[in-house]
Amino acid sequence: MEPEIIQWDSDQARAAARLRELVDRRGRPARRRRGVYLHGRPGRGKTMLMNRFFAEVASERKRRYHFHQFFAGLHAAAHASGSIDAAVDALLGDALLVCFDEFHVHDIGDAMLIARLLDALFARRIALVVTSNYPPGELLPNPLFHNRFVPTIERILANMDVVAVDGATDYRSLGSRCSRTGFAAGRYLVDPAARKTLSTAATGVWKRAAAQRLDESPVEISIGTRRLRAIAVDGGALVIDFAELCGVPTSAADYVALAQRFPHWEIRDVPPLREVPPAWSMRFVNLVDVLYDTDRELVVVASSVLDELVRDVREVPDISRLASRLCELSQSSTEMAR
Repeated sequence: MEPEIIQWDSDQARAAARLRELVDRRGRPARRRRGVYLHGRPGRGKTMLMNRFFAEVASERKRRYHFHQFFAGLHAAAHASGSIDAAVDALLGDALLVCFDEFHVHDIGDAMLIARLLDALFARRIALVVTSNYPPGELLPNPLFHNRFVPTIERILANMDVVAVDGATDYRSLGSRCSRTGFAAGRYLVDPAARKTLSTAATGVWKRAAAQRLDESPVEISIGTRRLRAIAVDGGALVIDFAELCGVPTSAADYVALAQRFPHWEIRDVPPLREVPPAWSMRFVNLVDVLYDTDRELVVVASSVLDELVRDVREVPDISRLASRLCELSQSSTEMAR
């Protein structure tokens, strides 16, 4: 999902060299090696480095997860087995290498689960690679809970090498991706009357499906025990209002499930995020994370330009990552799209 970077900066080159130390001469995961913790601001190439490394490892005993995806699977496996330890075993199997993208800890409940997961990984001497926007010491920053996570931070530092990938350039903002497929094929459309607008900027099957949906009635979709009212559903395409999707207590696991059902998304009537409760904005961050990682085409119809969408947003972790990822969408107004 990361944009192509032709010439690596010094941080990226240093991280790539450290990742190569995790494999033996045959390119297989080496046991009893310290893991690698890559951290830095959004768009600096962390995921690109991890994905290239993962692809080049000559072994089937490897696993790569986005953190939202893994937690969705972990909760489902724990519910089925009744045991967190059994769930971890089921998900990791015989893996010798595990890669986690977008590692973060914002919730004390998740923090306790993450602590048990890391203990299991370190005990198995599995080669571990994570990417994060946060250095270890800034995980679970809430001062009410941070001290409870300090022992886990100390175990991370004891078992992993921390490498900054934090150069001056946000490569997503350069629009440097050569391929306009999946997530990057989407659009960010500015239209103050977002509810009355249907994107005509998409192409191919998505454009034809969008045209057909003009006369469709709203439809209910289910996620878990909840039901959401979508503007339209057409095969693999979902059109839904921001408030309907993010203004109710949906979770990242819900978005993972919906992303499996719908490869094309249009989210309408997205307001400046400072105007909505922080919980709504955080859900939007999680949603875009999931759609980005699963490479789903996304059309955002918002009432303001991207800079205005995220300006002065308080109390929402990872808002800068949201802005960086939405930079990959073609930016235009609905007047230009018509």
